[in-house]
Order: sequence, then C-alpha cells, then structure tokens
Amino acid sequence: MRIAIVNDMPMAAEVLKRAVLLRKTHEIAWVACDGAEALEKCRADTPDLILMDLIMPKTDGVQATRAIMAQCPCAILIVTVSVQENARMVFEAMGAGALDAVDTPALGCGDFEKVSAPLLAKLDSMGCLLRGREAARPAPPPASPRASVSAAPLVVIGASAGGPSALAAVLGGLPRDFPSPIVIVQHVDEQFALSLAGWLKQQCALPVKPAMEGAVPVPGEVLLAVRSDHLILAGPRRLGYCAEPKEAFYRPSVDIFFESVARRWPGEVVGVLLTGMGRDGAEGLKRLRDAGFHTIAQDRATCAVYGMPKAAVHIGAAVEVLPLQAIAASLCKRCRPSR
Repeated sequence: MRIAIVNDMPMAAEVLKRAVLLRKTHEIAWVACDGAEALEKCRADTPDLILMDLIMPKTDGVQATRAIMAQCPCAILIVTVSVQENARMVFEAMGAGALDAVDTPALGCGDFEKVSAPLLAKLDSMGCLLRGREAARPAPPPASPRASVSAAPLVVIGASAGGPSALAAVLGGLPRDFPSPIVIVQHVDEQFALSLAGWLKQQCALPVKPAMEGAVPVPGEVLLAVRSDHLILAGPRRLGYCAEPKEAFYRPSVDIFFESVARRWPGEVVGVLLTGMGRDGAEGLKRLRDAGFHTIAQDRATCAVYGMPKAAVHIGAAVEVLPLQAIAASLCKRCRPSR
C-alpha cells in the first residue's frame, strides 16, 4: 500500500515511517505536518491509506478527515498517542469516515517491531479491506422456525466507517419509550468500545450498555458489541461471542451477527445497515430479508462511506433505502407491537 502520514511531531512521523516500512509491501506516499497540508497533498496524490494524527495546529485530525472524505476520499486510520484519552475526538473522526484508530508506537519501550504490532495489525486489516478480500465462510444452517409473537421486533444495526455519528443520529431520533430491544455491531477496537457505549449514551434518551456474554436484549435498551470476537445470538434470546471464523478481518462481523439472528431469533426483526467501507453486513442483511424480516440500508447521499449499504442494495438485501434522518422514524413506525 501507498501510505501517507499526517503528524505535526517530526519524531512521531519518523516512528510511523519506520513502522510502516517494516512491511516490505508498503511505501510512504508523503508526509504532512497538519490537516490543511494533508488535504492539499491528498488532492494532488491520493494514497491508499492515511495515518492521521488527531491533535494538530491549524486543522486537526477530525477536521482533516471530514474535508478529505468530502473532497478526495480515501481510507483513513487514526493514529494518536492515546486513543483512550482522545476517545471523543476518535468517535468524531470515525463519524466523519475514519475506519479505525490505534495508539502511536512508542520508542524506548523494548523491541520496536513488538511495540509496532498493534499498528501493523491494523495496516494488515486495512490492506485486506482495500483489496476487497473477505474470508470465505461456510453456508449458515437453515433458520429455525419462528414463533408468532406480538412483542415489538428486535432491531439489529451494523455500521463501520462513519458509524458513530450515524448511530448517534438514529438513536437520538428514538423516543425514551421506544418499545424494541436494539443490538449494534460497530467496527470498533475492543480497547475503546466501552467508551463508545458511554458516548452513545450521551447522544440519546435510551440506555446504552455493553453487550456482555449471556446478555438478553430487552425492550427499550441498546446493547453494543464490545469485544473483538464476533457477537452472535447464542440461543433464542441470548447473546454470546465466538472467535470463529478467526480469519475474518471484520471483528466483530456484522454478517456473522445478522446471520445468527436470522437463524435463531424467535420473533420479528428489523435489520439496519449504516455507513461503512467494504461489504460486511450486506450478505447478513440479505439473510434477514430472505427470512421475511424488514431491512433498511442507509442511502448514498447521507453515508460518510457508501460501501456496506451499496453492497447490500446491489444484492437486493434492503427493503428500504433511506436517508439517515429518516431511519429513526421508520423504526418507530415498524416497531409498534402488533395488537
């Protein structure tokens, strides 16, 4: 991959160069010292991936991500000294279209290749995503027969790049007495998934909690996947996590979660696929539609990255294709319990 680096600290930029070049398949496209310079360079020479710092003079990483995704979109990985300490800005950048975030490797902390391993793992995942290579999965078993129930349907939502702000918009549009349980799979690193749950809780009237092993979705509550393993419906109404397929580079995978819901949830379901790069969730949304459930994909105009919803629309997985601002209203209409 051709990788660009945006960082106002010369030492940090050198550390990132050194880490990138540990992989012989990567090369440095260019280096910029702030977001404004990055935008200029990206217009002239769009790389495969940008390693974007957050805290910079003139134009910070959030502003730069927003401008680049609007004018010359490409894959962006946030690389900052501490993802945890800058969680709010990380979620803003991901809402603008950044794919993921990772801490900057630290010099003087032992073997450099070892301390660079988290960054290298992210680069490997980005490379797989950009090449469009997805791990083949065996065909899921047939869906279990569903009982006829009058309860409000389960709402399942998948999102990736641009997801945090899209999720905030959808959840923020739901009333405090929203009758359905909601379960979300957002592509987010395990180390700050809990912070995302806390941030989303501040954006809406509903309680947002981490989806723990064995959790049961209950009406009016939002559960968010918080592990790097895949969230699944482990029983008719019980959530769990599984490591397989280990080769899947979307972790947690929207496809795997949606497919497990299509097989095991005993009542009705509404599936929603929001903004994101790649195609994770498209096949899972199709499984939900094929099982007779209502499905929604976010439209092109309101997506930060029109990848996952586009793939879903292309294979006929979406019953509705809606602008972001209309999704909450559709959910409210669909989730009224039948009499």
